[in-house]
Amino acid sequence: MAEYNPVLTAPVGANKKRKIVGRGSSSGLGTTAGKGNKGAQSRSGSPQPYVGFEGGQMPLYRRIAQRGFSNYPFKVEYDVVNLSDIEAKYADGETVSKETLIAKNLVKSKKALVKVLGTGNITKKVTVSVDKISKSAKEKVEKAGGSVVEVKKAEKTEKKD
Repeated sequence: MAEYNPVLTAPVGANKKRKIVGRGSSSGLGTTAGKGNKGAQSRSGSPQPYVGFEGGQMPLYRRIAQRGFSNYPFKVEYDVVNLSDIEAKYADGETVSKETLIAKNLVKSKKALVKVLGTGNITKKVTVSVDKISKSAKEKVEKAGGSVVEVKKAEKTEKKD
């Protein structure tokens, strides 16, 4: 049976001594500190350049011509509210506007545009005053005796000299 040893020790060769570099030529790892001569790998910072770097050659993404047009910067997004939500949260005779929708937690952002869609039914007479409303939603609101007012955003006007 093996003798009990209360002191825990690592096996031989498990713990290596740290390599100390750049401490004179007689240390064996002086001058270039084991990094070789010149080049990106010998310098401080990341040895890899940016993604798409081709060794100084013009990168592919810059060689290929840009084609087409993206409409993304001009995209208009709306926060959507359904008639079923308005039916559940609004009383008869109330006004549905961006401010009241935010107050009733149907719309999150004050900056977002609001569009009412015709999903669900409405029986209450409400005045809907939002940025956009679908045709079916407009018909259902008017059929229930309510009214619809579309709020037009002030369009940019050019300065005249």
